[in-house]
Amino acid sequence: MESFLASAKQVLHAPNLASARARLRETCQSFEGRCSKAVALLESAFDEVTSVLVLPVKYHRLLRTTNSQERLNGEIRRRDRVIRIYPNRASCERLLGALLMEFDEAMTSGKVYTNMDDYHAWRLERSEGHVPQDEGLVSREALPVADASAAAFKGKESEVLLTGG
Repeated sequence: MESFLASAKQVLHAPNLASARARLRETCQSFEGRCSKAVALLESAFDEVTSVLVLPVKYHRLLRTTNSQERLNGEIRRRDRVIRIYPNRASCERLLGALLMEFDEAMTSGKVYTNMDDYHAWRLERSEGHVPQDEGLVSREALPVADASAAAFKGKESEVLLTGG
Protein backbone atom coordinates (compact mmCIF):
# COMPACT_ATOMS: atom_id res chain seq x y z
CA MET A 1 0.00 0.00 0.00
CA GLU A 2 2.89 2.38 0.78
CA SER A 3 4.26 1.95 -2.74
CA PHE A 4 0.83 2.71 -4.22
CA LEU A 5 0.62 5.93 -2.19
CA ALA A 6 4.07 6.97 -3.37
CA SER A 7 3.13 6.22 -6.96
CA ALA A 8 -0.17 8.14 -6.65
CA LYS A 9 1.71 11.13 -5.23
CA GLN A 10 3.98 11.08 -8.28
CA VAL A 11 0.88 11.23 -10.48
CA LEU A 12 -0.61 14.13 -8.55
CA HIS A 13 2.65 16.09 -8.30
CA ALA A 14 3.61 15.75 -11.96
CA PRO A 15 4.93 18.93 -13.60
CA ASN A 16 2.45 18.79 -16.51
CA LEU A 17 -0.60 16.93 -17.72
CA ALA A 18 1.22 14.71 -20.22
CA SER A 19 3.64 13.35 -17.61
CA ALA A 20 0.75 12.93 -15.13
CA ARG A 21 -1.10 10.79 -17.69
CA ALA A 22 2.04 8.70 -18.30
CA ARG A 23 2.53 8.22 -14.55
CA LEU A 24 -1.16 7.30 -14.21
CA ARG A 25 -0.81 4.58 -16.87
CA GLU A 26 2.29 3.18 -15.11
CA THR A 27 0.55 3.23 -11.73
CA CYS A 28 -2.57 1.54 -13.08
CA GLN A 29 -0.55 -1.20 -14.77
CA SER A 30 1.58 -1.80 -11.69
CA PHE A 31 -1.21 -1.94 -9.11
CA GLU A 32 -4.27 -3.16 -11.04
CA GLY A 33 -4.37 -6.56 -9.33
CA ARG A 34 -3.31 -5.52 -5.83
CA CYS A 35 -5.20 -2.24 -5.28
CA SER A 36 -7.99 -2.37 -7.83
CA LYS A 37 -10.40 -0.10 -5.90
CA ALA A 38 -7.74 2.52 -5.28
CA VAL A 39 -6.66 2.37 -8.93
CA ALA A 40 -10.27 2.81 -10.07
CA LEU A 41 -10.67 5.81 -7.77
CA LEU A 42 -7.44 7.38 -9.02
CA GLU A 43 -8.53 6.88 -12.63
CA SER A 44 -12.02 8.30 -12.07
CA ALA A 45 -10.77 11.39 -10.21
CA PHE A 46 -7.75 12.01 -12.42
CA ASP A 47 -9.22 14.86 -14.47
CA GLU A 48 -10.45 16.72 -11.40
CA VAL A 49 -7.27 16.45 -9.36
CA THR A 50 -4.95 17.31 -12.25
CA SER A 51 -7.01 20.16 -13.71
CA VAL A 52 -4.60 22.67 -12.18
CA LEU A 53 -1.74 21.31 -14.32
CA VAL A 54 -2.88 23.24 -17.39
CA LEU A 55 -2.11 26.52 -15.59
CA PRO A 56 1.38 28.00 -15.21
CA VAL A 57 3.57 26.02 -12.79
CA LYS A 58 3.71 28.95 -10.37
CA TYR A 59 0.03 28.39 -9.46
CA HIS A 60 0.02 24.59 -9.11
CA ARG A 61 0.72 24.42 -5.38
CA LEU A 62 -1.44 27.43 -4.57
CA LEU A 63 -4.53 25.96 -6.25
CA ARG A 64 -3.85 22.29 -5.51
CA THR A 65 -3.60 22.69 -1.75
CA THR A 66 -6.08 23.90 0.85
CA ASN A 67 -3.56 25.88 2.89
CA SER A 68 -5.50 29.16 2.85
CA GLN A 69 -8.73 27.38 3.81
CA GLU A 70 -6.98 25.58 6.65
CA ARG A 71 -5.50 28.87 7.84
CA LEU A 72 -8.95 30.46 7.91
CA ASN A 73 -10.44 27.46 9.76
CA GLY A 74 -7.61 27.66 12.31
CA GLU A 75 -8.30 31.34 12.88
CA ILE A 76 -12.01 30.61 13.40
CA ARG A 77 -11.13 27.87 15.91
CA ARG A 78 -8.71 30.18 17.74
CA ARG A 79 -11.35 32.89 18.12
CA ASP A 80 -14.01 30.35 19.05
CA ARG A 81 -11.87 28.99 21.91
CA VAL A 82 -11.83 32.45 23.50
CA ILE A 83 -15.62 32.81 23.54
CA ARG A 84 -16.60 29.15 24.10
CA ILE A 85 -20.34 29.74 24.62
CA TYR A 86 -22.35 32.07 22.41
CA PRO A 87 -25.43 33.76 23.90
CA ASN A 88 -27.38 33.24 20.66
CA ARG A 89 -27.01 32.32 17.01
CA ALA A 90 -26.81 35.95 15.89
CA SER A 91 -23.71 36.59 18.02
CA CYS A 92 -21.99 33.58 16.43
CA GLU A 93 -22.91 34.84 12.96
CA ARG A 94 -21.60 38.33 13.81
CA LEU A 95 -18.26 36.93 14.95
CA LEU A 96 -17.88 34.72 11.88
CA GLY A 97 -19.01 37.54 9.58
CA ALA A 98 -16.49 39.95 11.09
CA LEU A 99 -13.73 37.35 10.83
CA LEU A 100 -14.56 36.57 7.19
CA MET A 101 -14.65 40.28 6.32
CA GLU A 102 -11.26 40.73 8.01
CA PHE A 103 -9.85 37.78 6.07
CA ASP A 104 -11.27 39.12 2.79
CA GLU A 105 -9.81 42.55 3.44
CA ALA A 106 -6.41 41.05 4.17
CA MET A 107 -6.53 39.03 0.95
CA THR A 108 -7.71 41.85 -1.32
CA SER A 109 -5.70 44.79 0.01
CA GLY A 110 -2.24 45.31 1.37
CA LYS A 111 0.12 42.42 0.74
CA VAL A 112 -0.60 40.64 -2.54
CA TYR A 113 -1.59 37.03 -1.90
CA THR A 114 -0.35 35.94 -5.30
CA ASN A 115 0.88 37.83 -8.30
CA MET A 116 -1.45 37.05 -11.20
CA ASP A 117 0.72 38.66 -13.92
CA ASP A 118 1.99 35.28 -15.16
CA TYR A 119 -1.56 33.95 -15.29
CA HIS A 120 -2.82 36.93 -17.29
CA ALA A 121 0.09 36.60 -19.74
CA TRP A 122 -0.59 32.84 -20.05
CA ARG A 123 -4.28 33.45 -20.62
CA LEU A 124 -3.61 36.13 -23.27
CA GLU A 125 -1.20 33.78 -25.03
CA ARG A 126 -3.80 31.00 -25.07
CA SER A 127 -6.56 33.32 -26.28
CA GLU A 128 -4.37 34.18 -29.25
CA GLY A 129 -4.22 30.49 -30.14
CA HIS A 130 -0.74 29.62 -28.85
CA VAL A 131 -1.60 26.38 -27.04
CA PRO A 132 1.31 23.94 -26.62
CA GLN A 133 0.51 20.57 -28.19
CA ASP A 134 2.09 18.57 -25.36
CA GLU A 135 -0.46 19.65 -22.75
CA GLY A 136 -2.81 16.81 -23.68
CA LEU A 137 -5.88 18.96 -23.17
CA VAL A 138 -9.46 18.07 -23.94
CA SER A 139 -11.66 20.82 -25.39
CA ARG A 140 -14.46 22.12 -23.16
CA GLU A 141 -17.02 21.04 -25.74
CA ALA A 142 -15.86 17.42 -25.41
CA LEU A 143 -16.40 17.34 -21.65
CA PRO A 144 -19.61 15.67 -20.43
CA VAL A 145 -22.29 17.89 -18.93
CA ALA A 146 -24.72 16.49 -16.34
CA ASP A 147 -27.73 18.72 -17.07
CA ALA A 148 -28.86 21.97 -18.67
CA SER A 149 -27.99 24.11 -15.62
CA ALA A 150 -24.48 22.68 -15.61
CA ALA A 151 -24.21 23.40 -19.32
CA ALA A 152 -25.09 27.04 -18.72
CA PHE A 153 -22.48 27.23 -15.94
CA LYS A 154 -19.78 25.35 -17.87
CA GLY A 155 -16.64 27.42 -18.26
CA LYS A 156 -17.61 30.03 -15.67
CA GLU A 157 -16.07 28.37 -12.59
CA SER A 158 -12.44 28.79 -13.64
CA GLU A 159 -13.07 32.39 -14.67
CA VAL A 160 -14.66 33.20 -11.32
CA LEU A 161 -11.89 31.51 -9.33
CA LEU A 162 -8.94 32.93 -11.21
CA THR A 163 -10.09 36.37 -12.28
CA GLY A 164 -12.39 37.19 -9.40
CA GLY A 165 -15.21 37.89 -11.89
